[in-house]
Amino acid sequence: MTGAERIERAVRDAAARGPALAAFVTAGYPSREGFGALVDTVTTEADLVEVGVPFSDPMADGVTIQRASRAALAAGVTLRWILDVLGERERGAPLVLMSYLNPLLAFGMERLADEAAAAGVAGCIVPDLPFEECGPLLAVLDAAGLALVQLVTPQTPAERIGMLCATSRGFVYAVTAAGTTGGATTCSDGVLRYLDRVRAASHLPVLAGFGVRGADQLRALAGHADGVIVGSALVEVLERRGDAAAFLRGLRAGAATGSVRP
Repeated sequence: MTGAERIERAVRDAAARGPALAAFVTAGYPSREGFGALVDTVTTEADLVEVGVPFSDPMADGVTIQRASRAALAAGVTLRWILDVLGERERGAPLVLMSYLNPLLAFGMERLADEAAAAGVAGCIVPDLPFEECGPLLAVLDAAGLALVQLVTPQTPAERIGMLCATSRGFVYAVTAAGTTGGATTCSDGVLRYLDRVRAASHLPVLAGFGVRGADQLRALAGHADGVIVGSALVEVLERRGDAAAFLRGLRAGAATGSVRP
């Protein structure tokens, strides 16, 4: 089974039981030494794990992930190091690299595809890679069986949503809020209608991200997306030296039982 297929199956299987839960962590944060153990922990609670590659200019990220990215860079975290750490761990929930384009180009696209696959990575999300320029990376990732996940937003025209959904691999990332990560999704009727449009256009599962912070949002989004991506809220837990596993368990349990917050 290819990495793209593993992602799709994991999300579909999880969505059949309830909203799928994808978790984002910044590689090497809150510490280099504990990163491998953190990934192991998060993969026991999440259905999919996004591993953020630290970058000096994370234009799509709010202050929480910016802080985490700066700390990881200061600690010497590199893409080479990330792949080495990920390659040493047991396989669990699928892993997806969330990276801006510059680190991937510096590493080399073909080398990235080969070494990411060898490390057990199932795909990549590249938020600053326009659809019109994704062909070369898509080709090398396809050849290695890895997903290149496409992003859509509430401002994306219907025709373009169709193109992005058709080109995506693994799942479609539906951004739910304008601006950067770290805010709070309102789950307004407009957002829900937008997610319905994306889901209708997509042959793949749809995960909603940017601003998902609590179980109330999971419940509100259920039926309009196949699952959610939790990023800044989890990074804030780690920033406070909190328990990532307990947070994710509480989030899922709160969504199931109806409590307002995990």
